[in-house]
Amino acid sequence: MKPGRPLALALFALTALYAAWFWHDRHAVAALLIFAMPPLLFGVVAWRGWTRAGLSAGLVALLWFSHGVMVAWTHPHDRALAFAEILLALVIIYLASMPGLRARFRKRR
Repeated sequence: MKPGRPLALALFALTALYAAWFWHDRHAVAALLIFAMPPLLFGVVAWRGWTRAGLSAGLVALLWFSHGVMVAWTHPHDRALAFAEILLALVIIYLASMPGLRARFRKRR
């Protein structure tokens, strides 16, 4: 599997989560543009091999993580979706950080 593919799959999963979450919202179009469009675009460029996709998605994933924590604390009826968002944000941060961590801790020969 190519290096950016697991990250892209996690980003596509987050896009699907947001699409399901905001589908019947009163402001569905705005919510989908704000929440679902960025992970979709990051997923596409990660799938195609853009080298900065991991860094960019990892930085934005910190916002997704914060949003999930905020929703989990304030909206009990959306708590399961918020925990899924938190989990996917952590997976995205982990997958975005792995190439740098591998390079940092690789033994020099």
